[in-house]
Amino acid sequence: MGKYHVPVMLNECLEGLHIKPDGIIVDTTFGGGGHSNAILKQLNKNGKLIAFDQDEAAKNNLPDNDERFVFIDQNFEFIKNHLQYQALIPVDGILADLGVSSYQFDTDERGFSYRFDDAILDMRMDKTSSLTAIFVLNNYTEEQLADVFYQYGELKNSRQIAKQILNSRTQKRIERVNDLKMALENFAPKFKDYKFWSQIFQALRIEVNRELEVLKALLLQCVDVLKKDGRLVIMSYHSLEDRLVKNFINTGNFNGETQKDFYGNIIRPFNPVTRKAVTPSEEELAINPRSRSAKLRIAERN
Repeated sequence: MGKYHVPVMLNECLEGLHIKPDGIIVDTTFGGGGHSNAILKQLNKNGKLIAFDQDEAAKNNLPDNDERFVFIDQNFEFIKNHLQYQALIPVDGILADLGVSSYQFDTDERGFSYRFDDAILDMRMDKTSSLTAIFVLNNYTEEQLADVFYQYGELKNSRQIAKQILNSRTQKRIERVNDLKMALENFAPKFKDYKFWSQIFQALRIEVNRELEVLKALLLQCVDVLKKDGRLVIMSYHSLEDRLVKNFINTGNFNGETQKDFYGNIIRPFNPVTRKAVTPSEEELAINPRSRSAKLRIAERN
């Protein structure tokens, strides 16, 4: 059993949520329950916390018999439907910690990390989903693969990488981490290979879990789910996610185009609470090096 990570920027998240003791808060990524447990401590008997997680392993961390706590074992992609069904709209705050948990990275059989050579390339957060990294690597066309690595891994030589995968898979199906490493070993720069593999694995993980589409769906639904002055607190770990969050908070759309009303005021559903993304303190980085890429953005519903 792997260990769930220490929640990243816990105090900053709690501060950003601006929790009212009798409020309704949603934690869209329950994981090890670190953020959720801290939120429950700030709620009184009338407060409520709704937590989402599609990963089976998260169920091992649920709090015992707390009537204020509702767990939904689904992805947050359809957050509005789930909350409507529970008659819990509008809510006071929504927290999303978008990272893959340390537990998922450290559990070798999940195939999220390039450190375990023998791991099967699965990468599904939701084990009931049918798309795996094995399917992507062995069945996607050269053009589809090139798009995945270019858009989600931001790899400039994505076409050559895709071509090489096609060559390799004609000789041997790519099923384990080591198969993929052998196929692409000539592309991994010496002494900087960890960055290359991070980009490859990030691209595959985003594709398998449709992470960016799911994030867009969440942001759009937050507009309907949050009450006026309700808080949206989102922590992302790579530039693709952060750009979507930043654009949506600042402009109300994903491409960052500002729209103004007759009087020149920006039309947007949220106001940024922090001008720039909040990043971990030096102390936190020393204790938890995995937090180094985290960016926290906080917004308030208009």
